[in-house]
Amino acid sequence: MTANVSTTDTSFNAAPARKGGVARKFKAYLALTKPRVIELLLVSTLPTMIFAQRGFPSLGLIVATLVGGAFAAGSAGVFNCYIDRDIDKLMHRTENRPLVTGEVTPREALVFAWLLGAASIAILWFGANPLSAWLGLGAILFYVVIYTMILKRRTAQNIVWGGAAGCFPVLIAWSAVTNTVEWPAVVLFMVIFLWTPPHYWPLSMRYGEDYRNANVPMLGAIAGAKVVSVQVVLYAWAMVACSLLMVPVGRAGWVYTVAAVVAGAWFLYESHSLYNKAQGGEVSNKGAMKVFHGSISYLTLLFIALAVDPFVGSPIIAG
Repeated sequence: MTANVSTTDTSFNAAPARKGGVARKFKAYLALTKPRVIELLLVSTLPTMIFAQRGFPSLGLIVATLVGGAFAAGSAGVFNCYIDRDIDKLMHRTENRPLVTGEVTPREALVFAWLLGAASIAILWFGANPLSAWLGLGAILFYVVIYTMILKRRTAQNIVWGGAAGCFPVLIAWSAVTNTVEWPAVVLFMVIFLWTPPHYWPLSMRYGEDYRNANVPMLGAIAGAKVVSVQVVLYAWAMVACSLLMVPVGRAGWVYTVAAVVAGAWFLYESHSLYNKAQGGEVSNKGAMKVFHGSISYLTLLFIALAVDPFVGSPIIAG
């Protein structure tokens, strides 16, 4: 799973390591795990567990799944920073990452990534079940190998298929509760899969110059706003339609259904607004970032509703 890059970093001279105390070093290691990404992944984990249980799972299972999942995501994030440190120094958005500034050495980062990954598998294996552990390993491999090492620098569709790694938390959560992967978990997987392009492509529009400087073919950076906005709208419609499959497939109730319809309609409105401005040549970075931030709000609202749904009323379609 390691990239074909020397741990002595001969291909890229990092800035001299900054001196600092334990707290500074801790913050540097934490930054490598991409904590904001972890937060977003955990937003989908606990609600999925609650929905699968139709109530609250045991506290021990919740803690093990959340911690194990966070460690798996953190491990993948550190591996990503290690492999991409050559391009991170070329982009303003990532130029302050610890491997670029020298606050953490490549060897330290690599050891940290392996330790986090091993800990995540152990926690999921013994705290949840072996299936959840295997899914955690699959998430790490998918993000590190499929996305970072194979797709990211080769195709404009990188985030579409590589983004599937971010869908694994719902599978891990469902399997932790049920020790299997059932169709509702697959539907939630597909919701996040379809959500990823309209979430990330507006961000890549905002930082298009960064990606072009680093020679990373992110669609939002290499295609015009007119093309990208069409893709955002298409994926947004597919995502909202898929979210409604939780009614017949997952036995969702009114709380989830209303939230899926209302939040979905709002996000579709924002996506079409971006499309209309792009087609008129009026799209701005602010407009693109509005859709990016809106996608986060949409997913958060959807999964909050998923967590509340089992406690209010009964399934719309009983089965």
